[in-house]
Amino acid sequence: MLSSDTIAQLAEELAEADRTHSVIPRITARHPDATVEDAYAIQGVWRDRNLAAGRRLVGRKIGLTSKAMQQATGISEPDYGVMFDDTVYDSGADIPVDHFSNVRIEVELAFVLKTPLAGPDCTLDDALAAIDYAVPALEVLNSHIELEGRTIVDTISDNAAYGAMVLGDVHRRPDEVDLRWVPGVLSRNGEIEETGVAAGVLGHPATGVAWLANKFHQHGAHLEAGEIILAGSFTRPMWVSRGDAVHCDFGPMGTISCRFV
Repeated sequence: MLSSDTIAQLAEELAEADRTHSVIPRITARHPDATVEDAYAIQGVWRDRNLAAGRRLVGRKIGLTSKAMQQATGISEPDYGVMFDDTVYDSGADIPVDHFSNVRIEVELAFVLKTPLAGPDCTLDDALAAIDYAVPALEVLNSHIELEGRTIVDTISDNAAYGAMVLGDVHRRPDEVDLRWVPGVLSRNGEIEETGVAAGVLGHPATGVAWLANKFHQHGAHLEAGEIILAGSFTRPMWVSRGDAVHCDFGPMGTISCRFV
């Protein structure tokens, strides 16, 4: 495993890249023996520094939960990161493209918990019972590590490439809609670029919530009531640039739009 000094140094590199909206060389190119545990340690140092600076944690993102995303990245293992309050946008928002690096959009569902959720044997039924409601979401990817050749270690270290999320207006309890069949039709500047259904995320999008609760148990933690859990994309990421207008139709769950300025 990496030394605590190296972990702290890499966390500072990523913090500086976040501040300057720049990209650093792959961690695994410089430290080929770095492990997944090292990566979460780097993310943890970065997270704690942000909390100490006054940012407020509102939830967690899960990534790489669908075949579409695994094939797009070449990474076959889910991961997770943290989401702060200043990264949440409402549908219709103007989003400053300069705040991010390697900017892409993913189509997801988010879940808000009404009760805490803990492993080690959390099931899909347990997750559904803990969820207050589902809401459609778009994730803005923000990659501070060069993309070519990156591994799960690089991605986790970089807060699982999370930048921001845009939330829709329609809330549905898990018993009100078959979440597996919620569609996503993603358009850029009026042209459809990606489509998918939420079942592409581990067979049911809430399965990721159960996975995260079990993963947290390994670190002696659990998910709290009120947290937002971004469950993972069921489309490939779509690149966006300044001036792009993004729209996604979630069928019975409504629509989301945003513009990059």
